[in-house]
Amino acid sequence: IREEGSPPSFDFNPKSHDELATDLQLIDFERATKVTGSRFATFTGLGAKLERALANFMLDVHTKSHNYKEVSPPVIVNSSAMKGTGQLPKFGDDSYKVSDDYWLSPTAEVQLTNLHFDEIIPEEHLPLKYCAFTQCFRKEAGSYGKDMKGIIRLHQFNKVELVQLVPPESSNDCLLSLLSHAEKILQLLELPYRVVQLCSGDMGFSSSKTYDLEVWFPSQNQYREISSCSNFLDFQARRSKIRYRDSNHSVDYLHTLNGSGLAVGRTFAAILENYQTKSGIIQLPNSLIDYLGIQEIGHEK
Repeated sequence: IREEGSPPSFDFNPKSHDELATDLQLIDFERATKVTGSRFATFTGLGAKLERALANFMLDVHTKSHNYKEVSPPVIVNSSAMKGTGQLPKFGDDSYKVSDDYWLSPTAEVQLTNLHFDEIIPEEHLPLKYCAFTQCFRKEAGSYGKDMKGIIRLHQFNKVELVQLVPPESSNDCLLSLLSHAEKILQLLELPYRVVQLCSGDMGFSSSKTYDLEVWFPSQNQYREISSCSNFLDFQARRSKIRYRDSNHSVDYLHTLNGSGLAVGRTFAAILENYQTKSGIIQLPNSLIDYLGIQEIGHEK
């Protein structure tokens, strides 16, 4: 649809985020493998602090500027919740099953949408807007190539999720609003990105309309997805029995929307790559300086 910001111009070959993170001792991939296995990461030192700062920054923007209510939900969800948002039965093979009825959440979309499972909400309470920072778990079966390195596709990752429950007549406008909220994070971090509208063949089966935000990765010379914002119309509401009562006392299904605001690991990776210098130091975005108390990340002495 459009591109925002210009990719940085380097007079050197930019390193990948995993190279930079290893050089600067921000992520320890080897020890994460010892503790768990491949496709996991341990953020250490300033890396752990940067990850936490990003989550706090995103939550502050969404709660203070966009009026979302922050929620800290469980990361274990039941089968009804997974079915309600469309993860089951279709994507069961890509999710981690804990027991007969419990799963590790693949996205906080599951928890936030199902907060109102089997409820009738008065129309005057709509829209409901929730955000959450949670750990997410996916098997990521079938990913390959460069995605096997670094933190683009981990089995466990952190994400700030946005969910809206809205009246049907306003859901298309609300999708554009939600998209702008996710974009605001990229704009404040001054990361170059583009907005892509997905064709029906690329959308999840439960979505009616989806926009992806893709951030620039210099080492790959391409844009990579960092957020997906969707309008599900009444698909999830029907599965989860989430309804609303209008001013005429009629009861009908509302519409649900969600999007990442943003994927924290991919934002972390994009900052390392776009803000790297020839000496290997990372100059931090101005919007993060107050959160970290430093202006750059350099080599530990």
